[in-house]
Amino acid sequence: MAQISLKVNGTTRVVDTDPTTPLLYVLRNDLDQHGPRFGCGLAQCGACIVILDGAAVRSCVIPVSTVGSKSITTLDGLGTVEKPHPLQAAFIEEQAAQCGYCMNGILLTAKVLLDKNPNPTDNDIKRALDPVLCRCGSHLRVIRAIKRAARTIQARA
Repeated sequence: MAQISLKVNGTTRVVDTDPTTPLLYVLRNDLDQHGPRFGCGLAQCGACIVILDGAAVRSCVIPVSTVGSKSITTLDGLGTVEKPHPLQAAFIEEQAAQCGYCMNGILLTAKVLLDKNPNPTDNDIKRALDPVLCRCGSHLRVIRAIKRAARTIQARA
């Protein structure tokens, strides 16, 4: 066991855990973050995605000891019920979620995409989201929601 300091959603938290524990387990079990989910445990589905210093990464395969001082953003830190992030608001407005299991990965991947490309094409969105598995069939609504969020973010800039 080791004391490990993590910066999660802008707050520094210290956990006492095995350094080889996957970041996902620490986020969910020790830090009460409900956004990242266990899907496959093999970094293939994207349900566990978090943003680590601006990159969408699979937290199920990252040992917590390797995170260091990098900033972690989870879906829980993206927005609030009172003040949702434009992506969250757009997904609600477009009714883009079905079962919702993949939404963590899709929303955080979309956030990274919009941070890098504020005006993505449909193909840009499809390419960015390709590694996140979703079987619900709401893909057209997801694309519309991401484009809506992009317009909202641009209007605020």
